[in-house]
Amino acid sequence: MTGKIRIIVHALLALAVVGIGLAGFYLLKSSREALGRQEQEPSLPIVRTVPVEFGNVDMKLAGEGTVRPVAETRIVPQVGGRVIYASENLVNGGSFKKGELMLAIEPDDYEIAVTLARAGLRDAESNYQTALQESLASVSEWKSLHPDKEPPPLVARKPQLEAARASVEAQKANLEKARLNLKRTKINAPFDCRVSSEQVDEGQYVSPGQGLATLYSTKAAEIVVPMESGDLYWFDVPGFTTEKKRGSPVRVFADAAGGRRTWKGEVVRTKGKIDEKTRMVDIVIRVPDPFGKKPPLAPGQFAEVQISGRSISDAAVIPRAALRGENTVWAVNPETGRLYIRTVDIAHLDSRGAVVKSGLKPGEQVAVSVLKAVTDGMKVKHVDISREGDS
Repeated sequence: MTGKIRIIVHALLALAVVGIGLAGFYLLKSSREALGRQEQEPSLPIVRTVPVEFGNVDMKLAGEGTVRPVAETRIVPQVGGRVIYASENLVNGGSFKKGELMLAIEPDDYEIAVTLARAGLRDAESNYQTALQESLASVSEWKSLHPDKEPPPLVARKPQLEAARASVEAQKANLEKARLNLKRTKINAPFDCRVSSEQVDEGQYVSPGQGLATLYSTKAAEIVVPMESGDLYWFDVPGFTTEKKRGSPVRVFADAAGGRRTWKGEVVRTKGKIDEKTRMVDIVIRVPDPFGKKPPLAPGQFAEVQISGRSISDAAVIPRAALRGENTVWAVNPETGRLYIRTVDIAHLDSRGAVVKSGLKPGEQVAVSVLKAVTDGMKVKHVDISREGDS
């Protein structure tokens, strides 16, 4: 019996342990609060945006070209002879003011020619006076014999008188030519200029028509900038887009002497023809007094230009990164968080971005980041990157 009692006791203990465990489980289960099911919201795509600001936008058109002198000429003598004076500035890079003496040719022969021409004129004038007196005497004698008749031309010695008068005129022209040749022995600067090349030295014999030096004007410089024909709509080109005498103002930029320099200029004309290969229009920009400050805007220099054009009202400038194709943007309404696909009217693309005339609404922002899939009106989470620098 002892064994059976032991078995019964063990069974009861086992049942008690199981019962206590079940009671504790149910007690613990009943004491826990029921957890409600939480639905996780789907994550929204994130786009980076910038606000759209409307107002008057001044058109800025950019281009580039090479600086050229507005005038360039070769110096050639009109008379020959030995060079007795050459200015120390008559070297490559030298400069002259208008009328300044550049070189002189030996004048002796030309001074003698003036003296001879002067003597020839006096002789011709003397012959003319003699012929005139003889004519008057012949006419007087004829009228004393034939008071009622006009003397014939030969009697009045008109042919001889005309020949003497012509000789006087010829000698006057000869004297003027001799004086002109004497004046041409001195060669003066035709305008304010710099020397780009020279081939003459003092003591050298030069001949008429021989090239001695090449000069270019420092009064102004020109830059030829090729541009798309449509760009000309936005600024004034005298004789091409406007009847005005003055064209649109221009700022010229060039690197000189280790720094970025700026000059003021204006649009003055277009070249005579449109380029047949590129269909570009060559705009000529003139910069007055390019040597007025140091360092100068020198010929041969590469320059960038910025033309100030017309103003557009109620326009906006957006980053180029906002463009999807030629004329599509993603506009985001920051209040609703929805993205819309918009077609916009782009006036021009420049260094600032895209100038938009229409297609966007006040208060909207444009997306500058890319999404893999976009639908019109989709919900997005936008991040205004214009505020990132303020945080």
